[in-house]
Amino acid sequence: MQNTIGNRTANTYAVIIVHILLWSMIVVAPYFFIDRERLFRWDLFIRSTPDTLGLLLVFYVNYFLLIKRFLFKGKNKEFIFYNLLLIILAAVLMHFGNDLIRLVSPEHWTRRPGRRFRPSPWLFIIRNLTTLVTMVGLSVALKMTFRWFEVENEKKELEKAKSEAELQNMKNQISPHFLLNTLNNIYALVEFNPSKAQQAILDLSKLLRHILYDNDKPLVPLHQEVDFIKNYVDLMRIRLAGNVKINTKFSTKPDSSTPIAPLIFISLIENAFKHGVSGDKPSFIDISLTETPDGKVEFISRNSLYPKSGDDKSGSGIGLELVKKRLEMVYPKRYKWNSEIANDTYSTTLVIDTKEDQKRNETELLDS
Repeated sequence: MQNTIGNRTANTYAVIIVHILLWSMIVVAPYFFIDRERLFRWDLFIRSTPDTLGLLLVFYVNYFLLIKRFLFKGKNKEFIFYNLLLIILAAVLMHFGNDLIRLVSPEHWTRRPGRRFRPSPWLFIIRNLTTLVTMVGLSVALKMTFRWFEVENEKKELEKAKSEAELQNMKNQISPHFLLNTLNNIYALVEFNPSKAQQAILDLSKLLRHILYDNDKPLVPLHQEVDFIKNYVDLMRIRLAGNVKINTKFSTKPDSSTPIAPLIFISLIENAFKHGVSGDKPSFIDISLTETPDGKVEFISRNSLYPKSGDDKSGSGIGLELVKKRLEMVYPKRYKWNSEIANDTYSTTLVIDTKEDQKRNETELLDS
């Protein structure tokens, strides 16, 4: 909202500046080049006042009324008709305005010494008509240019709003997806180990706190996301048997403020627990998260591969698809994601470049 208001204010200032520069060149600038002996001549300025008012009339009646009411609505005939009337009116005002100044201030109409030739009145009429038609074209060009910029800005704002809405929708899908898997795990614990189920519910409350209060933000500090992953892994450990080995490694600063999209890694971790654990065979899950000095965050997950049967609907397969969509929207061309299967082991590596987000945060802090 603030960005939109700021853009509109900047556009308004730009329009004002362009108009000032335009009329400075049209009205004021020529008088500095007419007489080499004097920098500015008031007599010429006063004599040109009716012409200037005629130009202003044609330009701004078109700019604020005729272009919007007729030209932009495809009413070209009406636009031409009213402009003809306007040009005739302006030409008459310019003519009688010159006569009025000639009567009120005749000293401004004295001929220069030695000038004998008096131009034909038709030359002035043709000049005025040509100038007025030119002002119509200039008004149309300027109005259409600013309209094009406004339309482009509106398109960008709409695309941004659409992207934000789609992103929020994805995040809303991730939370139920995550809760569904977690509740299934707790349900399995209730039957054979109620005490562990109670601990699991307590751990789940910590995770829900993160989802409720942090997931609505576009980016969160990396240390919060690390804490969330640790709590989630601890929750998963409760239900696992002794045949499953879990190794985690977090090479990040304890209070790292590196901005990261919330819950961006959780679907990858869920996938590792879903397909990497067997009830009776040796299984392993290795998870590592590394923060590099150049602003990159690297997530690596490796797990033994025990594909689930088609009857297993936990997660419904939407997790990884949501991860890809979120990456494309939040980190376009700023991430690398590779997955492979080798020797009954599934591994996935996700590298996110956060330098742009860090610079944006630093700029916002300086502005505030």
